[in-house]
Amino acid sequence: MPATYNKLGITFQYPENWTLDEEDALTGQQSVTVYSPGGAFWSISIHPRSADPQRLARAAVEAMRQEYADVDAEAADERIAGREMIGYDLNFFYLDLTNTAMVRSLRTARATYVIFSQAEDREFQRVEMVFRAITTSFVEGIEKLW
Repeated sequence: MPATYNKLGITFQYPENWTLDEEDALTGQQSVTVYSPGGAFWSISIHPRSADPQRLARAAVEAMRQEYADVDAEAADERIAGREMIGYDLNFFYLDLTNTAMVRSLRTARATYVIFSQAEDREFQRVEMVFRAITTSFVEGIEKLW
């Protein structure tokens, strides 16, 4: 049975064996992260509605490029639960392992959201559908809240 997060004006479901980290939200930042037992993570941050989704997605890519050498980024727009999301797929090396990350952003009538997920490539293959399910539950939750 999945666990449900329902705070900060957002809701999403995630696997019950994943760890919820609300530390950023507790310190006033509008973000929350869930971690898999293997270290993969899915994170969402909430921004004012006036924030440009494309600019936020590009800022996430630039932050990754400052953190890791040789980040490959490819534009990756997609529709999830009827909502158009813009973003990037990223590949990079960390501790001699290849990693994949996805950044997706969308604007609603209430806010602009950035979703960031990342995993070492072997784990990414196992959790990519989980990332998509969490994102889908979030997007579907937007419709229920408004």
